[in-house]
Amino acid sequence: MRWTSRHLLGLEGTTREELLTILDTAAKFREILDRPVKKVPTLRGVTVANLFFEASTRTRMSFELAEKRLSADTLSFSASTSSVKKGETLRDTARNIEAMMVDMVVIRHSSPGAPHFLSQHLDASVINAGDGAHEHPTQALLDIFTMRERLGDLDGKRVTIVGDILHSRVAKSDIYGLRALGAEVTLVGPSTFMPAEVERLGVTVTTDIEEATSDADVVNILRIQRERQEGGFLPSLREYTALFGIDAARVARMKPDVVIMHPGPINRGVELSPDVADSERSVILEQVTNGVAVRMSIIYLISRVRAAERAEELELLEVEL
Repeated sequence: MRWTSRHLLGLEGTTREELLTILDTAAKFREILDRPVKKVPTLRGVTVANLFFEASTRTRMSFELAEKRLSADTLSFSASTSSVKKGETLRDTARNIEAMMVDMVVIRHSSPGAPHFLSQHLDASVINAGDGAHEHPTQALLDIFTMRERLGDLDGKRVTIVGDILHSRVAKSDIYGLRALGAEVTLVGPSTFMPAEVERLGVTVTTDIEEATSDADVVNILRIQRERQEGGFLPSLREYTALFGIDAARVARMKPDVVIMHPGPINRGVELSPDVADSERSVILEQVTNGVAVRMSIIYLISRVRAAERAEELELLEVEL
């Protein structure tokens, strides 16, 4: 096994071998999800706490379903109904949950670095479900898993990411993962949505949507957060749609077998037209299904690392005795 970390905090620095271990393991779990009986006893006795300090539908439900499919015990935490409202700190919240003998913590938080902070203060393993505008590793992994299903080996494949790169945690994790697997990544969007010196990540940057998508194997479209217009990043959503929105006319100028992706939720008629979102080229719902398998894979691999650590501790204890 080439996965040796007890946490998943991001994809920056993750090796090709580690990524392939996650993806290949996810493929086996994907087969299980197609069976009449979708549950396996793999993580019986393991407890996972889901700490979501931001609103989430797909990610939260996907993690909860992945945990239940593996027969883990789960705790679900929502900041809006917790002691956080009374002033409890992130560290105290997590340590109180760990005191209930939790093995893993899945966390989504608006502050970049929150999962890293927890990993330094908890014995439990930490899985990043999105931290601010930093990273969203499990979303990137399910994106990449879906691409591999359609395209096979991603080495040399052209992937274009469209939209708000500056504020997107998905884009950053996608870039790290895709580059590690040898894909060529192009970023396209308004110049106000491009991070400074992003080319250092080994990507191509342009503001020309036609140039960026004409020879792409995959076009991954990011959600435009409406609050960005209020922040002065966009003159108007209508202008963004005219310049960068993906509709049937633009898709007709792309490769015939181009794969259309979106991490969701979709602003229909803004970044993506309804007819394209629901077309045969779209794999948006496949991404959702694959997300469960990918998260099962991550939880399983981390549990293997923890089990190996415990076995080593027991061996050392026996030697001492």
